[in-house]
Amino acid sequence: MMYVADIVSSAGSVLLVGVLLFAVSGVWPPLVAIESPSMDPHIKEGDLVFVMEEKRFSGPGDHGGVVTAANDESYRTFQQPGDVIVYEPDGNSRQTPIIHRAMLWVDAGENWYDRANKDYIGSADSCDELSSCPADHAGFVTKGDNNGRYDQVGSNPISEPVKPGWVVGTAEIRVPLLGQVRLQWNKAGATDVVTDEAGPTVTNETGPTAANGTAAE
Repeated sequence: MMYVADIVSSAGSVLLVGVLLFAVSGVWPPLVAIESPSMDPHIKEGDLVFVMEEKRFSGPGDHGGVVTAANDESYRTFQQPGDVIVYEPDGNSRQTPIIHRAMLWVDAGENWYDRANKDYIGSADSCDELSSCPADHAGFVTKGDNNGRYDQVGSNPISEPVKPGWVVGTAEIRVPLLGQVRLQWNKAGATDVVTDEAGPTVTNETGPTAANGTAAE
């Protein structure tokens, strides 16, 4: 009976912690484990990251609760300007979400080529050579801190400009290496590379393939 009581007590404690984290963050799951290096050096592979609903404590000049790097360089998260967001690529909830930094906000139909950092647009020489320019809709242009170009650039972009409705939340706190537990659990239980449609993973991408990711706790 004591053994059963210990199990029930431990399970209850875990449940209570989960409920408290959800109450604070407004996002479920509130913790994600980083799988690979597109957000290096500020968020590293194996880190555990706490995610919060973006409108709860939004910064100055936000768009739907998210402050972009271009909007206010004095507002910094994870050592660089702008919020780091978790979002559903192209708004598809069946795809693995991405965790990258919001770089600039673009309006529907905007030619944002001239506002873009030329280091992050690849070989494009004009708006016509950018996949999402002019912008089909208003949204965020995003980028991994360790990536060489925006998510919206290239022949096979990671996502169109990210609509506010596609944003899951903002990354708030990083706990180094604690995410390795979940990552090892995922590897031990996987026989094939499979994405669970219920959404247990969050991915950062460096290009056409998913090379940097997170697994939700």
